[in-house]
Amino acid sequence: MNHADKKMDTIIAYAKRKGFVFPSSEIYDGFAGAYDYGPHGVELAKAIKAHWWKDVVLTKHNVYGLDAAIVMNPKVWVASGHVGGFSDPLADCKTCQTRIRVDKELEKLGVTADEKMSEEDINKLFDEHRETITCHKCGSKDFTPARAFNLLVQSNLGDFSTDGSNPVYLRGETCQGIYVNFKNVVDSLHPKIPFGVGQIGKAFRNEISPRQFLFRTREFEQMEMQYFTRPNEDTAAYEVWKQDRWASYIRMGIAEENLRWNQHDNLVFYAADAWDIEYKFPDYGFDEVEGFHMRTTYDLTQHSEHSGKDLSFNDNGEKFIPHVVETSAGVGRLFTAVLAEAYDEEELEGGDSRVVLRFAPHLAPVQVAILPLMKKDGLAEAAQEIFADLAGEIRTTYDESGSVGKRYRRQDEIGTPFCVTYDYDSKEDGTVTVRDRDSMAQERVAIKNLKRYLQDKM
Repeated sequence: MNHADKKMDTIIAYAKRKGFVFPSSEIYDGFAGAYDYGPHGVELAKAIKAHWWKDVVLTKHNVYGLDAAIVMNPKVWVASGHVGGFSDPLADCKTCQTRIRVDKELEKLGVTADEKMSEEDINKLFDEHRETITCHKCGSKDFTPARAFNLLVQSNLGDFSTDGSNPVYLRGETCQGIYVNFKNVVDSLHPKIPFGVGQIGKAFRNEISPRQFLFRTREFEQMEMQYFTRPNEDTAAYEVWKQDRWASYIRMGIAEENLRWNQHDNLVFYAADAWDIEYKFPDYGFDEVEGFHMRTTYDLTQHSEHSGKDLSFNDNGEKFIPHVVETSAGVGRLFTAVLAEAYDEEELEGGDSRVVLRFAPHLAPVQVAILPLMKKDGLAEAAQEIFADLAGEIRTTYDESGSVGKRYRRQDEIGTPFCVTYDYDSKEDGTVTVRDRDSMAQERVAIKNLKRYLQDKM
């Protein structure tokens, strides 16, 4: 199936039907911008995170892990600039009260409205193009003026005031937890510079118009790494990390022709440079899956000034505020890209067809399916023993329902790379049939060598 022929609506419906992603709270008509990962989706998401953690943290001698709290002292978000400036331009349809992101509507027209613009500047652009912007719900062109809408999600956790005057915030990004723990990491591990700190965790944004499946949601998970360098070494480190992360996408099984680099034309005030890796989503086109930013000294300087704590780095008597190179990816966006890349509809010989998810084996929610040819004559019991031997080290399922051919199709549909069938010959010669998902070729493998055979294939 050509990538250009894929449809996101088909893939999204398929993801629900096969237990990958469900709309959150669906029995109560759902909740905009929130999704639940189903039994197969949670395994795929965990595999994606494990791939990232291995590539960014485990295989790097100078990158360390962290898991910071979701709720932090609200002063963190004042220092980072989120309380004062973390906003999107919002306008309301006067006819049906539907809200729109003004910058996104202008972007569709090829007009740039970036976050550095004032409300006055945004409204000038909005007024110039009102005749070409219509309400998605009712078709009206009559909107309120654009106004800044802060995206931080407030909470009353720990706020015991009667008027809610001491709000805290659910974090809008995970990286601030890394910055406020910079001194703790340095004091406890005494790392040499350069070094990095990686984290995977939930973040929350009060998105005005969540859209495009998992691409833009109000609750999401980030995989971020902040790399601290000497002031004159950030550019070189930036290029190394860009190429390292690009190679990681290829190892995930994403075709290079569906990836591209995009450099930001309008930089946020703290950034010296910014690039995105973009994936070519069916219907949506190219859009960001991972961002790379040269954040200079902004974050550590802000937290040093607001907290009164010295966050400089002492390198053999030379003190300086490190520069920061950031890589930031969204689990939901990458999940969507991996799912879209893997989805395939294939015509087979004899007029048959199948839907198959061609996940890279190390990402597949189920990596091996154990299938007894029959339930009787001890075949099921022997197959269950093989399942028990593999399940602790390989993501394994057991299926004895229906014909072997139908069971193969069920596994193809969730992307299982290998099916192992235990049959009557297995009882005699100690071998099983291993069937490959992509080629559908079959091979007899000795049971005593099966685990190593499958691990090598992974």
